[in-house]
Formats: sequence, structure tokens, C-alpha cells
Amino acid sequence: MFERLVAWIKEVWNKMINRTELKNVAGVDPTLSAEMISALQLWTAIYENKAPWLSEDVKSLNLAAAISSEVARLVTLEMHLEVSGGLRAEYLQSQLSPLLSKIREVVESGAARGGLMLKPYVSEGTIQIDTIPAGNFYPVRYDSSGGISAVIFLDQKTVGAWHYTRVEYHDLADVYTIRNKSFRSRTKETLGNEVPLSFVEEWADILPEATLQGVRVPLFGYFRYPAANNIDSSSPLGVSCFARSVQQIEEADRQWSRLLWEFKAGEMALYVDVSAFDQDRDGKPILPSRRLFRTLRGMEGPNIGEEGFFKEWAPTLREESLLAGLDAILKRVEFNCGLAYGTLSDPQSVEKTATEIKISRQRSYATVTDTQKALDSALRQLAGAMDVLASIYSLSPAGVYEISTSFDDSVITDKDALLIQDRQTVTMGAMPKYQFLMRNYGLSEAAARDWITEAQSEGKTQELFGDQGV
Repeated sequence: MFERLVAWIKEVWNKMINRTELKNVAGVDPTLSAEMISALQLWTAIYENKAPWLSEDVKSLNLAAAISSEVARLVTLEMHLEVSGGLRAEYLQSQLSPLLSKIREVVESGAARGGLMLKPYVSEGTIQIDTIPAGNFYPVRYDSSGGISAVIFLDQKTVGAWHYTRVEYHDLADVYTIRNKSFRSRTKETLGNEVPLSFVEEWADILPEATLQGVRVPLFGYFRYPAANNIDSSSPLGVSCFARSVQQIEEADRQWSRLLWEFKAGEMALYVDVSAFDQDRDGKPILPSRRLFRTLRGMEGPNIGEEGFFKEWAPTLREESLLAGLDAILKRVEFNCGLAYGTLSDPQSVEKTATEIKISRQRSYATVTDTQKALDSALRQLAGAMDVLASIYSLSPAGVYEISTSFDDSVITDKDALLIQDRQTVTMGAMPKYQFLMRNYGLSEAAARDWITEAQSEGKTQELFGDQGV
């Protein structure tokens, strides 16, 4: 298995635009190590169901995609982002809406690969947003907190038999500098020769170089999955949400394949003497069902001969032990990925004491809240970059804006129990009604007070809460 993985890594390296090429054309040295590049490619392959251990005999459970999807679902469940403050805020909200409508897909892609870039650009008077997964951008320089201040982006397009690659370099220094170069090659694995940007229609209006005075924020937002990088501790990049479970994912695929084989090999069959069937023109027996019947010639012996022309084959299946082994592996995957037991494994096999449930939920809660913080930071960076572009291109009136985000906390909170508890607290007079509405319905204070005022005018609040005040 190890030799196979080494061969796969070598194959990946041969299919990649290498670091030396990028250094020569960009004039800067990317900080992405060989170990990090190999890890990125492996995570991508596993996520895309192309893991190096898969074969005719080893089938995939598609765990990597399931883990990434579940993390994204929990992170973005009932997520809301609002930009407020005036005309500039309204414009930014409208330009962010297309991205927010598919935010779960964006988070899933970023979680699977350890992160992604959100890079805005202006097209036909609007701000579009590119989502660039890890592996298609190369950090060049970053600060002590891990913030990326210089980076190379790659954009590839195929036109006919040619493969075009655009190398875009951003450098946040005293003067913000952006450089673009275009290359053409017969293969995706090499840059080839430099050609004008106009060779690709979508790149025709891009300037080869631009300098922006007074820009103090990066013109991109980086969503980094919040897990320590144990592949390359010096890298500013994150690691996949399933990076710590690669070995267990392989073991789960192999165990799953054993289970499939157990069912296939254990299918009931009838072994019948060939003389019991008609024959075709080639002298081969014509079987009513190839799945049920097996043929033997000259069936003789103390057991078969006494029973006549056939004998049943119905072995005892070992599915319970195989399923128990698979469930144990899945629990280890859940633990390593920071997910609650029962997320992937059989929920019926999970211990049900209150303490165990709370600890298990807290594991998912910590993973989800950390990821939500990382997503919130990336979206705020993105909004800052879009604000700069809106000013440079005069896309909307200048003005201040404020961003507020909210996320669902039902991963660890029983909302029905919380609703009952809060209602009792209001009834006791220990919580104002507007606080109840804010906590349980996500309202602002002003909206909550308006609800109460309107309800009071209709004489309905006393029935719900008793005679407590606002």
C-alpha cells in the first residue's frame, strides 16, 4: 500500500505546475512546501472519490464528502449576514447575495481542502466573486498572525487544443500591486510560453499591472478551516476537515468492501449437475438464472450423490461482526474530525447518558463555532475588499457600513427546552419579554419591542406571559 501511495504522489507531482515555474514567471517564491502540496492533492482526490486505495475490490463510502457536507450544513444552518449603514451598505449587501445563496457549497469546498479564497473582481459594472480552492493559490508572504499579504492565484481555461493559465500576483505592501501574466501550453501541467492576456476573451480587459495607492486591506478574503496545520506548521494554510482521519477513512472503505463481499459471496445458490439443463449450440448449459444456479459436472460423493442432482449453498453471514467493526472505525473518524458520535456511526450504538450526550455535542459545537468564526472573518475581509473596489470603480456612493452575522446554535442547544425555560423565566418576572423574543426568535431589540406593543394593543400578551411588563 505504501509503494502505491508513493507512486500516486509522484504522478500528482508530474501533473502539477511546479513551484520553480511560478517563481520564474512571478519573480517571487511561493511558500508552499512539497509536503503541503501533496497533502492538498490527496485531500482533493479523497473528496472527489478518487482516493489512491480505491479499486475493483475496494469501494468508497464517500466519507470525505459526507464529513465536509455535514460540517458545512451545521456551520451555515440558518446563517444570516446583514450589511447596514446606508447606500454603500445596501450595495454591498446586493453584491454579496449571490455568494450567500450558495454559502453551504462554498464552506463544504473550503472545509474539504483546508480553505479557499474569496476574490472579488469588477465585471460590467458589478462585483463578481471568485471562489478559489486551496491548491489554486500560493501564499508568498504572511504576517505573524497568519494573515496572507502576498499571494499568487492561478486561473486556467481551455480553448481548443490550447491550455491557458493566468498567473495573478497580489502584493499588499506600501503600494498595493497586482500583476497579471498569461501563458499557453498544449498540456495543463506546464505554463508554456507567455502570450498576451487578450488571447482569452474573458481576460482581454485585465491590465498587466496595476498599483493602488492607499489600499491597506487585501483584495480577497481567506476562509481557513480552523485546525492546526500538522502537515507543515510553518504554512499559513489550513488543513482539511478530515485530514486527521485519512487512515481511518481508508480502513472504513476496506471494511465496507468486506461487508459488500460478504453479502455477495453469501448469496444463496443451487449447485446442479450439468445434465439437468438443456444446452445451447456450443454445448453450454442454459441456466434459468445465472445468479441462482451454478453448474458442476459429474456431481458424485457421499453427500451430493445421495441427494440427487443438486445441493443448496446458503452460508452463514458474518454481517454483525463486520458492521460492528465498521461502526467502531466510524466512531474514530467522528472523534478525529471533531464530530459528535452518531453523526456517521449508528446512533443506536451511542451511549445515552446525559453526560455522554453533552460531551459528544460539545465536540461538534466547538468544531462548528470555530468554523463559523473563520467564515465570519473571511466574509468581513471580502466585504472590505468589495468596499475598496466599489470606491475605485465608483460603483456606489461612498459611506460607512456595519456587518452583523448570526448562526444557528441548535447543535448543542435543545430549542424546545430553552423556549419552555425562558417562558417560565419571563413568567417569574426575571426576564423582560423583549429579551425572550430576541433570544428565541432572533429579533432585534427594536423589532421585539414593536411585537410586544402590537400584541398589547390586541390584548394578547397577558394570556401568554401573565401580567409581566415589557
